[in-house]
Amino acid sequence: KSGNVEGLKASYDVADVFLGSIGGSMGEVSAIALILGGVYLIWRKVINWQTPVAYIGTVAVISLLFPKGGSGVEFMLYSVFGGGLMLGAIFMATDYATSPITKKGQLIFGIGCGFFLFLIRVFTKSAEGCSFAILFMNVLTPMIDRFTMPRPFGEVKKHG
Repeated sequence: KSGNVEGLKASYDVADVFLGSIGGSMGEVSAIALILGGVYLIWRKVINWQTPVAYIGTVAVISLLFPKGGSGVEFMLYSVFGGGLMLGAIFMATDYATSPITKKGQLIFGIGCGFFLFLIRVFTKSAEGCSFAILFMNVLTPMIDRFTMPRPFGEVKKHG
């Protein structure tokens, strides 16, 4: 959990969390491996960069501005590299069926996921904050799509 930086620092160095030389759920402990996988998927155009970058970037900025322990940079690094954030941002939040269609919508979706993940991590004891944040934003996907879909040029809005 990112809420107790002092406990994490006593057990693991940030480099250990980044490289994956710590215990944890399979597929979420090596930030570097997940980042490389995400870059490969973006390069192959399997996923767009907007959602993962907005998701991870939002968590990084909010964690830096509102640290819950240690320095802001330490809290931010543990928040970004620890837990399931990388796995969720790269492989779960980019699911075609449940994420917004437009690039602008994907940015909004990622920012929302990051905001809710931070709130869940700080105010609850839930270990599945990343999944809950994505599920909450999945509910908002139709509304995000509705407001970010471009209208054809010359379309007249129907009144009624």
